[in-house]
Amino acid sequence: MKTLIKKNKAVFIGLFFCNLIIAFLTPYILPERYFNDTVIIVFDKHHEIGWFGSYPFAIMFYKLTGLRHFPFFVIALIQFPIVTYILYKIGVPSNFYKLNVKNGLVYVALLLTGIYMSMPTKEFITFVMFCTIPFIFQSNKKPRFKIIFSLILIACFSFFRPYYLLMPIFAIGMYVISFIKFENKTFSTIFYGLLIAIFLSLSHGVVRGEYISKLTRENYVMNKINKNNINTAIVSPISQDTWYGEAFGIVYGFMAVNVPIVEAIKHILSPQVLAFVVWQLLIFYILFVRFSRCLKNRKQYQLELWILLILFAYFIVQGIFEPDLGTSIRHKIGLFPLIYFALYYENFRKEIQPSI
Repeated sequence: MKTLIKKNKAVFIGLFFCNLIIAFLTPYILPERYFNDTVIIVFDKHHEIGWFGSYPFAIMFYKLTGLRHFPFFVIALIQFPIVTYILYKIGVPSNFYKLNVKNGLVYVALLLTGIYMSMPTKEFITFVMFCTIPFIFQSNKKPRFKIIFSLILIACFSFFRPYYLLMPIFAIGMYVISFIKFENKTFSTIFYGLLIAIFLSLSHGVVRGEYISKLTRENYVMNKINKNNINTAIVSPISQDTWYGEAFGIVYGFMAVNVPIVEAIKHILSPQVLAFVVWQLLIFYILFVRFSRCLKNRKQYQLELWILLILFAYFIVQGIFEPDLGTSIRHKIGLFPLIYFALYYENFRKEIQPSI
């Protein structure tokens, strides 16, 4: 009996094998600076191993699994098939074989996934954690349960990266704000989400004496710049030592990692940076348009709305914490199951869910 493979799955499988080869070869091609995190995870020179925090947990994970003792090409042959299989189980869109903008963006994302999964990396752990959210939304549970359980689960992920705790806060805040009648509800919802982030950062400054992004992104970036180890750093043109500087810095950071037009101008002669910028702009635009549609008809698209609220909450979090454009793209690959699910939600939705 002949086994027929549909076009969409044939393309998905073809991309898998092509990118598996790339993942296999990546450790022999990329410059050493791309393995800075990997060196920390594998060798643990500062004895950070533990259960809380991204580096300590990643070190513990690769030690317990024994993967840190394997050559990188072997790790690529283990990790990339796992994450690709996860995407396959989430679903392969029926039109995945067609060459259009959305599919092209996902093809590129699969290529980036192959590159980033070719070594011990925190993004593999992030990918495995956040892939649970699409499966929860695809379950037969009631919509209210799916939403609440997903938000609680994301809050629990804060053991790995503490700022994940902010995602449910921003998502819920934007959801409440979206009920207010604004002339442009989509822009207004995101804008007030940024105001929530600014308020939390300023409150942290009052209580702890230092604003959040100053404590994280700015100190990290300056350290990297001093070591000449970063060329796409996100540095606010206004000092973030003041409340208005911090407020501007958060908005500037959000734009730099999600609508990086200024970054494109700064690196107009860097093809790889421009490629990242185009990919990021198109991803953000498609998700923004879908977000607008969901806000206009929240009853019909209530679950898709919450997926997008979670994603835009993460984009706001990136505006606070991301030190450079390259790292922001890498971290988005960690959340790629959510982005993938949001981009193709219409294909995965079997029927319109009832209202909460």
